[in-house]
Parts: sequence; C-alpha cells; structure tokens
Amino acid sequence: MNYGAVKYCDIANGPGVRTALFVSGCSHACPGCFQPETWSFSYGEEFTDEVADRVLESLRPGYVDGLTVLGGEPMEPVNQAGLAPLLARLKAEQPSKSVWVYTGDTIEDLLYGSRHTADTDELFANIDVLVDGLFVEELKNIALRFRGSSNQRIIDVPATLAERKVKLWEDDPAYAHGL
Repeated sequence: MNYGAVKYCDIANGPGVRTALFVSGCSHACPGCFQPETWSFSYGEEFTDEVADRVLESLRPGYVDGLTVLGGEPMEPVNQAGLAPLLARLKAEQPSKSVWVYTGDTIEDLLYGSRHTADTDELFANIDVLVDGLFVEELKNIALRFRGSSNQRIIDVPATLAERKVKLWEDDPAYAHGL
C-alpha cells in the first residue's frame, strides 16, 4: 500500500484533533474529487512499519482524538490488506482513540457485496465511523459537516454491526442544529 500524505493535527476530517492518513489508489475517480492525484496506486510513498510507528506515535497525546483514513480509497482491496494491521494495532495499543474511514463504497457493498475481502471484517472491528458513498459533484454542499455531498452517510459502525442495520453517527447537537 502507498500513501500520499499524513497530516498531523487535522481538524477537518472528523471531530476534534486527528491524524489523517491519505492512502493512494482509487478506482472510483469521482468527478470533482478534491485529491485526484491519489487515484494512482503508485502515488506517494510506500506505507512501511516506520510510517505506521510515526502515525501511532502521533496519536498518543491526550488532545488527539483519533485517526482518520481517507485517500484515494481506503477500501480498495489492496488498501484493506494494508490498513487492517494498522487499525488492529491502534485499537490494541490505544483503544480510546477513534477511527474514522472515508470511502466511496457503501457499507452494504463492503460488508455483503463485491468489495468484501478477507480483511474487511477485521477492519470493521476496528472502525468507529464510516463516511460512505461516492462524492457526487451535483450534490456537493459545503455546509455539510464531515462530508462533501448530501448522498454520503456518516455511519456509527459498532451500532450498525450490533443492530445489523445502518445506524447513523450522532453529531454534537450544537453542530447538528447549525448553532
């Protein structure tokens, strides 16, 4: 797996202060994508154990809420295989840190359809929130919190897995009501 960037102290891709890992490779190629350079699977650098160590170390301070993985497409099969050990290690070492993943896939296709791989279940065991759905330029709305287009859903993964139906993540009411 390659990655394009790691951003420390990110405040745009999930609640609080986060480390954001931008993986490389995306077969969706959504028109209007904000990072088309990450579509290439060879973009950036190889995600090594040393990079994983730096990412996990960046999450140690108490003011850091968690890790966000986006791209590119984290749920491309090759990226699932690369991310599964990282997320498992994160949850083992720092279980209080949240994990957000952005994907152009739907949760249904990842859990039950063509995008399900040998690594998908392990990934979902370590993901707290999944922002799913393709970015649709015609549905772009800059007023939306943590998503780019209105078709995308912000999903509470543990609740969804427990109830076997999609449960949306609940934002802080101050933000949810536009205050």
